[in-house]
Amino acid sequence: MKNGSIKKGMVLKMDFIELFKVIILGIIEGITEWLPISSTGHMILADEFIKLNMSDEFMEMFFVVIQLGAIIAVIAMFWDKLFPFSFKKNESFIKNDIMSLWFKVIVAVIPAAVIGIPFEDKIDELFYNYKVVALTLIIYGILFILIENRKKDSVFKIQDMSQLTYKVALYIGMFQVLSLIPGTSRSGATIVGAMLIGTSRIVAAEFTFFLAIPVMFGASFIKLLKFGFTFTGNELAILFTGMIVAFVVSILSIKFLMGYIKKHDFKIFGYYRIVLGLVVILYFMLNN
Repeated sequence: MKNGSIKKGMVLKMDFIELFKVIILGIIEGITEWLPISSTGHMILADEFIKLNMSDEFMEMFFVVIQLGAIIAVIAMFWDKLFPFSFKKNESFIKNDIMSLWFKVIVAVIPAAVIGIPFEDKIDELFYNYKVVALTLIIYGILFILIENRKKDSVFKIQDMSQLTYKVALYIGMFQVLSLIPGTSRSGATIVGAMLIGTSRIVAAEFTFFLAIPVMFGASFIKLLKFGFTFTGNELAILFTGMIVAFVVSILSIKFLMGYIKKHDFKIFGYYRIVLGLVVILYFMLNN
Protein backbone atom coordinates (compact mmCIF):
# COMPACT_ATOMS: atom_id res chain seq x y z
CA MET A 1 0.00 0.00 0.00
CA LYS A 2 2.79 2.35 0.94
CA ASN A 3 4.71 1.61 -2.28
CA GLY A 4 1.52 2.16 -4.29
CA SER A 5 1.05 5.59 -2.69
CA ILE A 6 4.65 6.53 -3.44
CA LYS A 7 4.22 5.51 -7.09
CA LYS A 8 0.98 7.47 -7.38
CA GLY A 9 2.68 10.51 -5.85
CA MET A 10 5.54 10.25 -8.33
CA VAL A 11 3.09 10.09 -11.26
CA LEU A 12 1.22 13.15 -9.99
CA LYS A 13 4.50 14.99 -9.53
CA MET A 14 5.65 14.09 -13.03
CA ASP A 15 2.29 15.19 -14.49
CA PHE A 16 2.57 18.54 -12.71
CA ILE A 17 6.13 19.00 -13.96
CA GLU A 18 5.08 18.25 -17.54
CA LEU A 19 2.13 20.65 -17.21
CA PHE A 20 4.46 23.37 -15.91
CA LYS A 21 6.79 22.83 -18.90
CA VAL A 22 3.86 23.11 -21.33
CA ILE A 23 2.75 26.37 -19.68
CA ILE A 24 6.26 27.82 -20.02
CA LEU A 25 6.41 26.81 -23.69
CA GLY A 26 2.97 28.34 -24.28
CA ILE A 27 4.14 31.60 -22.69
CA ILE A 28 7.24 31.65 -24.90
CA GLU A 29 5.09 31.03 -28.00
CA GLY A 30 2.58 33.73 -27.06
CA ILE A 31 5.32 36.33 -26.58
CA THR A 32 7.72 35.49 -29.38
CA GLU A 33 5.18 34.76 -32.13
CA TRP A 34 4.10 38.41 -32.34
CA LEU A 35 7.11 40.38 -31.20
CA PRO A 36 9.67 40.42 -34.05
CA ILE A 37 12.25 38.48 -32.05
CA SER A 38 11.98 34.95 -33.53
CA SER A 39 10.00 32.22 -31.84
CA THR A 40 12.43 29.65 -33.30
CA GLY A 41 15.44 31.23 -31.62
CA HIS A 42 13.70 31.11 -28.27
CA MET A 43 12.36 27.59 -28.79
CA ILE A 44 15.85 26.30 -29.60
CA LEU A 45 17.08 27.60 -26.25
CA ALA A 46 13.92 26.50 -24.43
CA ASP A 47 14.26 22.99 -25.85
CA GLU A 48 17.69 22.73 -24.22
CA PHE A 49 16.21 23.31 -20.77
CA ILE A 50 12.55 22.30 -21.07
CA LYS A 51 12.19 18.84 -22.58
CA LEU A 52 8.78 17.20 -22.53
CA ASN A 53 8.69 13.42 -22.22
CA MET A 54 7.26 13.08 -25.71
CA SER A 55 8.54 11.82 -29.07
CA ASP A 56 10.50 14.12 -31.37
CA GLU A 57 7.72 13.75 -33.96
CA PHE A 58 5.10 14.93 -31.47
CA MET A 59 7.24 17.86 -30.30
CA GLU A 60 7.84 19.02 -33.88
CA MET A 61 4.07 19.03 -34.40
CA PHE A 62 3.41 20.58 -30.95
CA PHE A 63 5.54 23.67 -31.63
CA VAL A 64 3.51 24.37 -34.78
CA VAL A 65 0.01 23.47 -33.56
CA ILE A 66 0.12 25.59 -30.38
CA GLN A 67 0.36 28.52 -32.79
CA LEU A 68 -3.39 28.00 -33.30
CA GLY A 69 -3.89 29.53 -29.87
CA ALA A 70 -1.82 32.53 -30.93
CA ILE A 71 -3.72 33.00 -34.20
CA ILE A 72 -7.13 32.71 -32.53
CA ALA A 73 -5.99 35.59 -30.31
CA VAL A 74 -5.47 37.74 -33.44
CA ILE A 75 -8.94 36.87 -34.74
CA ALA A 76 -10.51 37.69 -31.36
CA MET A 77 -8.68 41.01 -31.02
CA PHE A 78 -9.21 42.25 -34.58
CA TRP A 79 -12.65 40.74 -35.19
CA ASP A 80 -14.21 44.04 -36.27
CA LYS A 81 -11.44 44.56 -38.83
CA LEU A 82 -11.54 40.97 -40.09
CA PHE A 83 -15.18 39.83 -40.20
CA PRO A 84 -16.44 40.83 -43.68
CA PHE A 85 -20.20 40.52 -43.11
CA SER A 86 -22.73 42.80 -41.46
CA PHE A 87 -26.18 41.84 -40.18
CA LYS A 88 -27.30 45.40 -39.49
CA LYS A 89 -30.34 46.58 -41.45
CA ASN A 90 -28.81 49.90 -42.49
CA GLU A 91 -25.57 48.33 -43.79
CA SER A 92 -24.81 46.14 -46.81
CA PHE A 93 -24.27 42.46 -46.02
CA ILE A 94 -20.71 42.43 -47.37
CA LYS A 95 -18.19 44.96 -46.08
CA ASN A 96 -16.23 45.77 -49.23
CA ASP A 97 -13.21 47.23 -47.45
CA ILE A 98 -12.76 44.09 -45.33
CA MET A 99 -13.29 41.77 -48.32
CA SER A 100 -10.63 43.78 -50.15
CA LEU A 101 -8.28 43.32 -47.18
CA TRP A 102 -8.80 39.55 -47.28
CA PHE A 103 -8.03 39.43 -51.01
CA LYS A 104 -4.81 41.36 -50.31
CA VAL A 105 -3.93 38.83 -47.59
CA ILE A 106 -4.51 35.98 -50.06
CA VAL A 107 -2.25 37.67 -52.62
CA ALA A 108 0.44 38.13 -49.96
CA VAL A 109 0.24 34.46 -48.93
CA ILE A 110 0.93 33.14 -52.44
CA PRO A 111 4.78 33.46 -52.43
CA ALA A 112 5.17 31.64 -49.10
CA ALA A 113 2.69 28.94 -50.16
CA VAL A 114 4.43 28.35 -53.50
CA ILE A 115 7.86 27.98 -51.89
CA GLY A 116 6.99 26.84 -48.38
CA ILE A 117 4.64 23.91 -49.08
CA PRO A 118 7.01 21.92 -51.34
CA PHE A 119 10.33 22.97 -49.80
CA GLU A 120 9.73 23.64 -46.07
CA ASP A 121 11.05 20.25 -44.90
CA LYS A 122 14.16 20.60 -47.08
CA ILE A 123 14.76 24.15 -45.83
CA ASP A 124 14.48 22.97 -42.21
CA GLU A 125 16.84 20.08 -42.95
CA LEU A 126 19.45 22.45 -44.37
CA PHE A 127 19.08 25.46 -42.09
CA TYR A 128 17.54 24.36 -38.78
CA ASN A 129 20.64 24.65 -36.60
CA TYR A 130 21.87 27.10 -34.00
CA LYS A 131 24.44 28.74 -36.31
CA VAL A 132 21.84 29.77 -38.90
CA VAL A 133 19.33 30.81 -36.23
CA ALA A 134 21.93 32.95 -34.44
CA LEU A 135 23.08 34.53 -37.70
CA THR A 136 19.56 35.45 -38.84
CA LEU A 137 18.75 36.82 -35.38
CA ILE A 138 21.74 39.16 -35.61
CA ILE A 139 21.25 40.13 -39.28
CA TYR A 140 17.61 41.11 -38.84
CA GLY A 141 18.45 42.86 -35.58
CA ILE A 142 20.91 45.05 -37.48
CA LEU A 143 18.32 45.61 -40.24
CA PHE A 144 15.74 46.85 -37.74
CA ILE A 145 18.22 49.38 -36.35
CA LEU A 146 19.37 50.55 -39.80
CA ILE A 147 15.82 50.89 -41.15
CA GLU A 148 14.64 52.82 -38.11
CA ASN A 149 17.64 55.17 -38.33
CA ARG A 150 16.92 55.70 -42.02
CA LYS A 151 13.20 56.30 -41.42
CA LYS A 152 13.75 58.51 -38.37
CA ASP A 153 12.59 61.75 -40.00
CA SER A 154 10.63 60.23 -42.88
CA VAL A 155 6.88 60.28 -43.40
CA PHE A 156 5.51 56.83 -44.21
CA LYS A 157 3.63 56.72 -47.53
CA ILE A 158 1.08 54.17 -46.31
CA GLN A 159 -0.52 55.35 -43.08
CA ASP A 160 -3.77 53.38 -43.30
CA MET A 161 -4.68 49.82 -44.30
CA SER A 162 -6.94 51.15 -47.08
CA GLN A 163 -3.85 52.67 -48.76
CA LEU A 164 -2.16 49.27 -48.99
CA THR A 165 -2.41 48.11 -52.61
CA TYR A 166 -2.35 44.57 -54.02
CA LYS A 167 1.13 45.24 -55.38
CA VAL A 168 2.41 46.26 -51.93
CA ALA A 169 0.68 43.22 -50.39
CA LEU A 170 2.50 40.95 -52.86
CA TYR A 171 5.85 42.57 -52.06
CA ILE A 172 5.25 42.07 -48.32
CA GLY A 173 4.38 38.44 -49.07
CA MET A 174 7.72 38.05 -50.83
CA PHE A 175 9.50 39.22 -47.70
CA GLN A 176 7.54 36.62 -45.73
CA VAL A 177 9.28 33.92 -47.78
CA LEU A 178 12.51 34.89 -45.98
CA SER A 179 10.94 33.73 -42.72
CA LEU A 180 11.22 30.14 -43.94
CA ILE A 181 14.86 30.43 -42.83
CA PRO A 182 14.82 29.53 -39.11
CA GLY A 183 15.55 32.44 -36.78
CA THR A 184 14.35 35.10 -39.21
CA SER A 185 10.97 35.61 -37.49
CA ARG A 186 7.87 35.69 -39.66
CA SER A 187 6.71 38.94 -38.08
CA GLY A 188 10.25 40.32 -38.28
CA ALA A 189 10.59 39.60 -42.01
CA THR A 190 7.20 41.06 -42.96
CA ILE A 191 7.55 44.14 -40.74
CA VAL A 192 11.03 44.87 -42.14
CA GLY A 193 9.71 44.41 -45.68
CA ALA A 194 6.60 46.51 -45.12
CA MET A 195 8.59 49.39 -43.63
CA LEU A 196 11.13 49.29 -46.47
CA ILE A 197 8.22 49.59 -48.90
CA GLY A 198 6.85 52.58 -46.97
CA THR A 199 4.14 51.42 -44.58
CA SER A 200 3.79 52.87 -41.11
CA ARG A 201 4.70 50.73 -38.11
CA ILE A 202 1.02 50.24 -37.21
CA VAL A 203 0.04 49.12 -40.73
CA ALA A 204 3.12 46.87 -40.95
CA ALA A 205 2.30 45.18 -37.64
CA GLU A 206 -1.43 44.77 -38.32
CA PHE A 207 -0.94 43.37 -41.83
CA THR A 208 1.66 40.98 -40.40
CA PHE A 209 -0.92 39.73 -37.90
CA PHE A 210 -3.58 39.29 -40.59
CA LEU A 211 -1.14 37.58 -42.93
CA ALA A 212 -0.37 35.05 -40.20
CA ILE A 213 -3.94 33.74 -40.10
CA PRO A 214 -3.96 31.62 -43.30
CA VAL A 215 -0.23 30.85 -43.04
CA MET A 216 -0.37 29.48 -39.50
CA PHE A 217 -3.68 27.67 -39.94
CA GLY A 218 -2.23 26.03 -43.06
CA ALA A 219 1.04 25.09 -41.35
CA SER A 220 -0.82 23.60 -38.37
CA PHE A 221 -3.15 21.59 -40.62
CA ILE A 222 -0.21 20.18 -42.60
CA LYS A 223 1.60 19.14 -39.40
CA LEU A 224 -1.59 17.50 -38.09
CA LEU A 225 -1.99 15.63 -41.38
CA LYS A 226 1.59 14.35 -41.16
CA PHE A 227 1.08 13.31 -37.53
CA GLY A 228 -2.15 11.53 -38.41
CA PHE A 229 -4.73 13.19 -36.13
CA THR A 230 -4.28 10.30 -33.67
CA PHE A 231 -3.58 11.44 -30.13
CA THR A 232 -3.54 9.91 -26.69
CA GLY A 233 -5.44 11.66 -23.92
CA ASN A 234 -2.14 12.96 -22.53
CA GLU A 235 -1.10 14.37 -25.91
CA LEU A 236 -4.44 16.14 -26.34
CA ALA A 237 -4.12 17.65 -22.85
CA ILE A 238 -0.63 18.92 -23.69
CA LEU A 239 -1.78 20.42 -27.01
CA PHE A 240 -4.85 22.17 -25.59
CA THR A 241 -2.95 23.50 -22.57
CA GLY A 242 -0.24 24.93 -24.81
CA MET A 243 -2.83 26.49 -27.13
CA ILE A 244 -4.82 28.09 -24.29
CA VAL A 245 -1.70 29.57 -22.69
CA ALA A 246 -0.46 30.81 -26.09
CA PHE A 247 -3.89 32.40 -26.70
CA VAL A 248 -3.94 34.35 -23.42
CA VAL A 249 -0.30 35.47 -23.63
CA SER A 250 -0.70 36.41 -27.31
CA ILE A 251 -3.49 38.85 -26.45
CA LEU A 252 -1.23 40.54 -23.90
CA SER A 253 1.72 40.57 -26.34
CA ILE A 254 -0.28 42.08 -29.20
CA LYS A 255 -1.75 44.76 -26.92
CA PHE A 256 1.74 45.58 -25.69
CA LEU A 257 3.25 45.76 -29.19
CA MET A 258 0.48 47.92 -30.68
CA GLY A 259 0.67 50.31 -27.73
CA TYR A 260 4.47 50.40 -27.79
CA ILE A 261 4.91 51.21 -31.49
CA LYS A 262 2.47 54.11 -31.31
CA LYS A 263 5.17 55.99 -29.38
CA HIS A 264 8.39 54.09 -30.10
CA ASP A 265 10.27 52.47 -32.96
CA PHE A 266 11.45 48.88 -33.44
CA LYS A 267 15.10 49.48 -32.53
CA ILE A 268 14.78 47.90 -29.08
CA PHE A 269 13.80 44.62 -30.77
CA GLY A 270 16.81 44.94 -33.05
CA TYR A 271 19.16 45.24 -30.09
CA TYR A 272 17.41 42.35 -28.35
CA ARG A 273 17.80 40.11 -31.42
CA ILE A 274 21.54 40.86 -31.61
CA VAL A 275 22.02 40.02 -27.93
CA LEU A 276 19.94 36.82 -28.25
CA GLY A 277 21.91 35.76 -31.33
CA LEU A 278 25.18 36.18 -29.43
CA VAL A 279 23.74 34.25 -26.46
CA VAL A 280 22.74 31.36 -28.76
CA ILE A 281 26.24 31.24 -30.29
CA LEU A 282 27.96 31.43 -26.91
CA TYR A 283 25.72 28.81 -25.29
CA PHE A 284 26.18 26.19 -28.01
CA MET A 285 29.90 26.88 -28.40
CA LEU A 286 30.42 26.30 -24.67
CA ASN A 287 28.30 23.14 -24.68
CA ASN A 288 29.65 21.49 -27.84
